[in-house]
Amino acid sequence: MSPEPPPFRLLPGAPGSPVLLHVPHSSRVIPEGVRDGIVLGDEELAAELGHITDSHTALLAAKASAACAVAPWSFVNGLSRLVVDPERFPDEREEMLAAGMGAVYTRTTHGQRLRPPGADPEPLLDRYFHPYARAMTAAVDGRLAATGRAVVIDVHSYPATALPYELHGTGPRPPVCLGTDGFHTPPGLAALAEAAFAGFGGTGLNSPFPGTYVPLKHYRTDRRVTALMIEIRRDLYMTEPGGPYGPGLDALASALAVLVDGLTGV
Repeated sequence: MSPEPPPFRLLPGAPGSPVLLHVPHSSRVIPEGVRDGIVLGDEELAAELGHITDSHTALLAAKASAACAVAPWSFVNGLSRLVVDPERFPDEREEMLAAGMGAVYTRTTHGQRLRPPGADPEPLLDRYFHPYARAMTAAVDGRLAATGRAVVIDVHSYPATALPYELHGTGPRPPVCLGTDGFHTPPGLAALAEAAFAGFGGTGLNSPFPGTYVPLKHYRTDRRVTALMIEIRRDLYMTEPGGPYGPGLDALASALAVLVDGLTGV
């Protein structure tokens, strides 16, 4: 059995940067032991990875970081969200759990069974989800200790055409969707993002995906932690589903760098 890849990476930026780029869904890597618990055949799994992966978003974040006057920090998931989805709550009882897409997915984007009935999620939560959450919390705490604030920019992408699993897929699908939180997303943060991405045909708020990621330790309790989710429609920069990226990636990385520089005051 090949060695398991690192489950996540914290990539240091400038000591004085408050910005943390969070890239949770870019990887297609599934450890062999986890693959054994997935009931899809190889071709079906490859197709699902094409649909569910936010392909090339780690590269987009890396290119943006390199272009910034003050480099942000980055937290990058090294494993597929089919292992665990670090942005779900482990005891989620709401919409996504009902769709088979809680912290450990049991269904695919098209409603197929992903894991056997009654599969116990706890081993995956213990091995992957909880360590990720602790490390992400520590990364936010590090920015707070160094700069007195932390700005989490959640970097995602989404398909041009709604997939069956989407619970709000009939709403607008703008080129760039900005997911906000009433507590953690001040108007000025959203306005900076709207300006940075204005050249791509417009932005929208919370459709088709609302909200943004904040560690539970800070969630709705610490206003020093601000956050915004950026959902880029995939036809802007890549061939869907799961294909290569095109020249739009560099333009989007430049826009993200403009946003980060605005957040660091340069």
